[in-house]
Amino acid sequence: MPKTVFNDAERAAIERAIGGRKSVRAYLDRPVPQETVARILEIASRAPSGTNMQPWRVHVVAGEAKDKLSKAILDHFTSGGLRASEYKYYPDQFFEPYLSRRRKVGFDLYGLLGIAKGDTVAMAKQLGQNYLFFGAPVGLMFTVDRRLEIGSWLDYGYFLEAVCVAARAHGLDTCSQQAFAFFHAIIREQLAFDENEVLVCGMSLGYADWDAKINSLVTDRVTVGDFATFSGF
Repeated sequence: MPKTVFNDAERAAIERAIGGRKSVRAYLDRPVPQETVARILEIASRAPSGTNMQPWRVHVVAGEAKDKLSKAILDHFTSGGLRASEYKYYPDQFFEPYLSRRRKVGFDLYGLLGIAKGDTVAMAKQLGQNYLFFGAPVGLMFTVDRRLEIGSWLDYGYFLEAVCVAARAHGLDTCSQQAFAFFHAIIREQLAFDENEVLVCGMSLGYADWDAKINSLVTDRVTVGDFATFSGF
């Protein structure tokens, strides 16, 4: 039987791994072994899924393969090529409280980098860093079979979080990036996706550069009382 009771040190380590997770946007030039990435994915694959369907598929790139992918995307990005995701991530119109939360993280990020409101050139340059994986040595592309339903997309969230947390156990950090979905056609061509694969998102993986100013960003979280109700206790 799996161990379900943890001692204080183990519990604290689990809470640090989850509570200390953040989106890292600058990485050290330090390679990550393939076996480490494989181990992270192996652990993450224990994430729950409806009737154990395990709907995730991952394309991992490093070295020349990653550089080639980045160049193909950036060439399209800088030339103003068509950007279109195969699914809608955000609503057409934001509303409260989500509008304020979205604005705050944007203002905080650009403010930290000294990018003024309305400086579209600087904003575009920063956005383009996504497609360089923020300098991370490893990039991951996550896909799901387009014939599956929303339940499998919900299951995918478990898996992505598990990847992020498992990475921390190996001294690594991540950034999940929906920005890649806008260039799914380029990525599909470069990585030879099956016709039924939909790009869910990309992810940067590597050793965080904690001296980089952008990694000092700390995002707010609302309190448990703001999103949870309790009955019968």
